[in-house]
Amino acid sequence: MNKSFKKIGVMTSGGDSPGMNAAIRAVVRTCAYHQVQCLGIYRGYQGLIEGDFKEMTPRSVNNIINKGGTVLKSARSQEFRTVEGRKKAYEQVKASGMEALVVIGGDGSFTGGMVFNEEFDFPVMGIPGTIDNDIYGTQFTLGYDTALNTVVDAIDKIRDTASSHNRLFFVEVMGRDVGHIALNAGIGAGAEEILIPEEDMGKDRLVESLKRSRKNGKSSSIVVVAEGDTTGENVFDLKDYVLQNMPEYEVRVSVLGHMQRGGTPSCFDRVLASRMGVKAVESLLEGKTNYMVGIQNNKMALCPLDKAVKGKTEIDTELLRVSDIVTI
Repeated sequence: MNKSFKKIGVMTSGGDSPGMNAAIRAVVRTCAYHQVQCLGIYRGYQGLIEGDFKEMTPRSVNNIINKGGTVLKSARSQEFRTVEGRKKAYEQVKASGMEALVVIGGDGSFTGGMVFNEEFDFPVMGIPGTIDNDIYGTQFTLGYDTALNTVVDAIDKIRDTASSHNRLFFVEVMGRDVGHIALNAGIGAGAEEILIPEEDMGKDRLVESLKRSRKNGKSSSIVVVAEGDTTGENVFDLKDYVLQNMPEYEVRVSVLGHMQRGGTPSCFDRVLASRMGVKAVESLLEGKTNYMVGIQNNKMALCPLDKAVKGKTEIDTELLRVSDIVTI
């Protein structure tokens, strides 16, 4: 290990996700293990600009591994998008003695870290924290597993009502650009149809499928819809179209919204966060910078930040086939 660093900062930025606190804990304690001071940066890049720092010790991260959200808070910062804002941030960083930065967040947060690194040659390491699982270079992002379990649990509860009243429910889940949550949670919860941005099913084919399900004896149905799906203008438009073509159905819409981003992180997310936190600090101590820590084939791996930001994740085609088969 290159132990020339005496002080490393850690921050959370962008949307919160379960597992961020576990990652903060791992970063702080790995710093302590290697006798490096750790500064917690509050409110993301805005806190970096304002010098909202606090020294963190192993005891200051007691009892946070099980908490959702982020104890360091998060905020959008328009000021950091400007050269002047980033200069202010650098002045605060230098005044504090901070020598490297761990950024826990998504592609927007990583873009900010990349620019900061390029302009000031400041070492940056990223940890992917977003429930959408849409970051290139890692099979799983922090919070994704927890969000899946939250969605499946919600759909299980909705199905009780759907079955009792012979209703069709459209359940909208998060996934503005990708359908990972919808596809996996849909299969896990036994949804009759799954609508994702990557596969435009079309309204007519959706209605045909629902009619076929009803003919096969299904008196109630669950359709999981990713928020970025383009089959209809939105989930309420889909509801109206189905009602027009299948008046025999009672149709309801349930938008799960931000409940998917909160809650106690799963064991998987806690372990993943711990592994990523250790890898992030030790990679910086090895002299590496401008990378994101990811997991590939259950091994920790580094991906250049620019690839993580620009790369596109792909939907699992095998899961699409599985979905077609098990929803018959």
